[in-house]
Amino acid sequence: MIRLHETVRVARSPADCYRYLADFSTCEQWDPGVYRARKRTPGAPAVGSEFDVTVQMFGRRTTLTYRITGLAPDQHIALEMRGPGLTSVETIRFEESPAGDTTIDYRADFSLSGVLRASELALKPVFKRMGRKAVAGLASALTIDTEAPRQGWVSYAADRSLLLAAPAFTERGYLALDDKAHSEFMDERVAVVTGATSGIGEAIAAEYARLGATVVLVGRDTGKLAASRKHVHDFAGQAIERIHTEQADLLDVAATRALGERLTARFPKIDVLVNNAGALFHEHALTGDGFERSLAINLVAPFVLTETLLPALAAAKARVINMSSGGMYLQPLVLDDLNFENETFSGNKAYARAKRGLVALTRHWARRYGDAGLHFNAMHPGWVATPGVTESLPGFDKVMGRVLRDARMGADTAVWLGSARAARNCQGQFFLDRTPHPTAVLPNTAVRPSEAQTLYGWLRNETGIEVHGVG
Repeated sequence: MIRLHETVRVARSPADCYRYLADFSTCEQWDPGVYRARKRTPGAPAVGSEFDVTVQMFGRRTTLTYRITGLAPDQHIALEMRGPGLTSVETIRFEESPAGDTTIDYRADFSLSGVLRASELALKPVFKRMGRKAVAGLASALTIDTEAPRQGWVSYAADRSLLLAAPAFTERGYLALDDKAHSEFMDERVAVVTGATSGIGEAIAAEYARLGATVVLVGRDTGKLAASRKHVHDFAGQAIERIHTEQADLLDVAATRALGERLTARFPKIDVLVNNAGALFHEHALTGDGFERSLAINLVAPFVLTETLLPALAAAKARVINMSSGGMYLQPLVLDDLNFENETFSGNKAYARAKRGLVALTRHWARRYGDAGLHFNAMHPGWVATPGVTESLPGFDKVMGRVLRDARMGADTAVWLGSARAARNCQGQFFLDRTPHPTAVLPNTAVRPSEAQTLYGWLRNETGIEVHGVG
């Protein structure tokens, strides 16, 4: 038997520590030896809940199954683990100090069998080292940072070449993150996520719900919305009545405006808005409102929804997060041909130009409404394996599939921007993996403030959206 005992002190309450760890799948956020973790049992964690934990062990990935055997709220968590050649009994205890912080006491007894049993003496220091790293990672995850990361010079230099930056867009970039934790709870906050019926949007909504937010899932298909609502509940254990759905066709200006009006009436304060819905179309076609479809879903819809929601967003001093794409780097904003009618249509270019426009609009909103306490930022999720990528970019998916991020990796930065104290002063920036990056690296792709103002005016005129008395 190999016995581990580690303690660490953190500046959080026992209630916070217990709440974060009771869903043991969060171990992927703090244990450097864990590649991925998944709660197998739907709903809130309880005695009997099981988790699949994929670890990097002895040069390969192995999946272990953890089961909660005991829970005492704010006091302790007991677990059993079984895997190939080993089992364990583990306890995590929380003790509050007079100063209000918490000592976390971790104990584990590992029993080895087969080949591992024969190597137990040699493996003992390996397990102890893994235990120390895991507990140190847990302490870091429960530490609330107040400053956002800054881009280092190596990353900045890579961005200037794009080719050197590309590996950071893959799973490898996410796995290299020092901090993957989401431990700052969002109780009493309302978060609206568009494009929430699959992929990145669904993952963002699920994580917000796990952090305690009331979430609103926006999608076009009522059946998919119902399925996503169930998924978010199963993942987060959030009360089902705090997971709302709203059906809307965001390709339609009137429907998008009506959505914003319904949400404002229902939620006088909206703390987080994630404009995530997007699509890439390979054929040129106009919507009923006269917008090219990529422009409509990727730029016009975020504009209409955000502007309509401004009273509710301003009331909460909200954070608005706009989902862009690395493809934006390859295209300029073409103000005199936003509908892509004056040259041979390319779906990839139209998508990238719309995303370029969204980033320019993000920075314009930050300048326009920042003094009112609103925060606007855009982000690149990395290269993510989603249903949308599989459908619209099958060649890219086939070639890059093995190194693409999963949806939860792609969602990470949006969750951090919406929940973390360190992100509260971020304004008008473009993020990848929680770090600000330049918005333009190729010649003639930067958007001047005057051009962003022109774009804003064009959107207002073409959609009929009135200026709100905000800012």
